[in-house]
Amino acid sequence: MGLLDGKIAVVTGAGGGLGREHALALAAEGAAVVINDLGGARDGSGSGAAMADLVVEQIKAAGGEAAPSYDNVATVEGGENILKTALDAFGQVDILINNAGILRDKSFANTTEDLWDPVIAVHLKGTYCATRPIFVHMKERGQGGVIINTSSTSGLNGNFGQCNYGAAKAGIAGFTRCLALEGKKYGIRCHILAPVAHTRLTEDLPGFDSDAAADKYDPKLVSPLMVYLASDLSKDMTGKTFLAGGGRVAEMKVVTATGITKEEDGGLWTAQEIADGMTAGEILLPE
Repeated sequence: MGLLDGKIAVVTGAGGGLGREHALALAAEGAAVVINDLGGARDGSGSGAAMADLVVEQIKAAGGEAAPSYDNVATVEGGENILKTALDAFGQVDILINNAGILRDKSFANTTEDLWDPVIAVHLKGTYCATRPIFVHMKERGQGGVIINTSSTSGLNGNFGQCNYGAAKAGIAGFTRCLALEGKKYGIRCHILAPVAHTRLTEDLPGFDSDAAADKYDPKLVSPLMVYLASDLSKDMTGKTFLAGGGRVAEMKVVTATGITKEEDGGLWTAQEIADGMTAGEILLPE
């Protein structure tokens, strides 16, 4: 018996890297999986069926069930077609893993519109486009569901040369926290995953450009957390953010310091008073 027997999952960007490992892990636990991948290059250019087809073949060869989708997550039509593929093949969707992504890194001063718009479109709009029809399906079906959206430490902590990517990934985190609140009423659990993995998106980045890093940050090390979040093992949990990679699993949080509240003068501060509070460590979080 698998943790996900009878469940139907959709994984976007599942033709390689993290998405492929997620799809294989879901299938190994008994889920039937829609393998969505546009089949393009790292920068989002091009398309093709080979990447999705190969993962479908791998799952079927191992005795699982899978169906391919070649739709573009960055369009509303693409998102609707992904749901249609799942319904036509398996009749329902219980799990959505938004993983599709591209990179067009550049220092901000050199980030032109053609480097900004596609990254926002695939990551942030793509998460919306794929999620909305499936969220509505889950809501109307009345059986709950799980949505796991891929953010990044670049968006949550920051990273040089990735203002476009970081903005998109931070947006995904905010989107997911809001969606988790709306989904509670319908039993739809939503989580944020910040993976640390050696994939074609990261293989030439500092810290990932070595054989040792490829082994240490094998993407398959991220997928067990995703399976846990997708399964009933985490059925009482929603709205969480997790980092996973290199053998490490950790919750990430946005934390607000206690700070200080001014009662006199109607709560109106002077800049000098704020400076004094900063110096005294009363406003900043403790190190």
